[in-house]
Amino acid sequence: MTLAIRVLLGLAAGFLLGLVLSGSSSPAASMTIAILAPVGTIFVNLIRMTVIPLVMSMLIASVGGMTVSGLGRTGVRALLISVGLLITTAIGSAVVATPVFARISIDQAAALALRGPIEGSQVASAPSGGPALAQWFVDLVPQNVVKAAADGAMLPVIVFAVMLGLALTHVTAARREAVLRVADGFAEAMQRLVGWILELAPIGVFALAVPLASRLGLSAAAAVVAYVVLVVALTVVAVAVVLYPIGILAGPMSTTQFVAYCAPAQAIAFASRSSLAALPAMVESAERAGLPPASSRVVLPLTLSVFHFGAAVGQTVGVVFLARLFDVTLTPPQLASVVLAVALVSFAVPGIPGGSVVVMLPVLAAAHLPVEGLGILLAVDTIPDMFRTTANVTGALTLAAVLSPPRSRP
Repeated sequence: MTLAIRVLLGLAAGFLLGLVLSGSSSPAASMTIAILAPVGTIFVNLIRMTVIPLVMSMLIASVGGMTVSGLGRTGVRALLISVGLLITTAIGSAVVATPVFARISIDQAAALALRGPIEGSQVASAPSGGPALAQWFVDLVPQNVVKAAADGAMLPVIVFAVMLGLALTHVTAARREAVLRVADGFAEAMQRLVGWILELAPIGVFALAVPLASRLGLSAAAAVVAYVVLVVALTVVAVAVVLYPIGILAGPMSTTQFVAYCAPAQAIAFASRSSLAALPAMVESAERAGLPPASSRVVLPLTLSVFHFGAAVGQTVGVVFLARLFDVTLTPPQLASVVLAVALVSFAVPGIPGGSVVVMLPVLAAAHLPVEGLGILLAVDTIPDMFRTTANVTGALTLAAVLSPPRSRP
């Protein structure tokens, strides 16, 4: 039985038990919830303890290695296009998701009860009105990056990691490669650790789902279904409306050629939920389409590693969904922080199923949402992850086509 199925079973069992306990006032029901709540908290804390070293090491390795391959201006173009696409998609996802989830009925008393026991585990604290715009920019530059990490202020930590990675691109090759080897090794070790923690996901998700369902009842299940449907629909729309037109209009292929160019790798990505598994098919498609070796052998692997288009949709919708579930109103400055955090964190998504959810802690911090929401998103991530991985592969293929030198179309 795969991990995804075991996690879904844990979620279903947790919801069923929570719904049964929601109508009971017996001491046994209270004791059950009291026992399971710390188990869920421990599982979330295991994820939290890996996020800062994982995100920092992957960002430093990704950004710092951008010029090592000699991409030059092509790499800068790829970075600018990637950031532009991620920010635009994240904004569009927030604009669509916010009114949709606002229409979902969540019992307000139950939502307040759900927030009460976990108030102490908020990843960050901020005034309810959100910081002023000027202060928001000031806070992006930490006086002490270690203190910022200890305080859970993840966005300044991400900015520091990106700046450090950019500084590495101007260090002599020998010293840069030595630092990058350390960062790559540390990032790989952290991915292994995350993989071990995810093996505990069925238990952790079960423990998180019981208190959730006991407090919110059937409205929680309805909200989860709405989240899955919306994130899948928006991912498909984003690929069709953003990536395909850009790949066709700015690339060297016609519409039919571009569709055929993407299809084989998309099928593998959808079935395997792994971008790396689709890489051989991507290289073959690029060579068959006549793209230059620099695109098929350099641009594709690089963009596949750092450009995760699907995360811009999935993480943004996930934040808006959790805000509705926990009855948290997102202010414009908070939404701006979410968009920026999504654009930066997406570069550090590990190449494992559910990796986009695992590194969402900085995004939740930007919105001042409880970290317990990670378990909910992780539990139902199988279907969204299939579409998100397909979107990631399509994004890498699109960038490779756009960055290829123009040629006459047949």
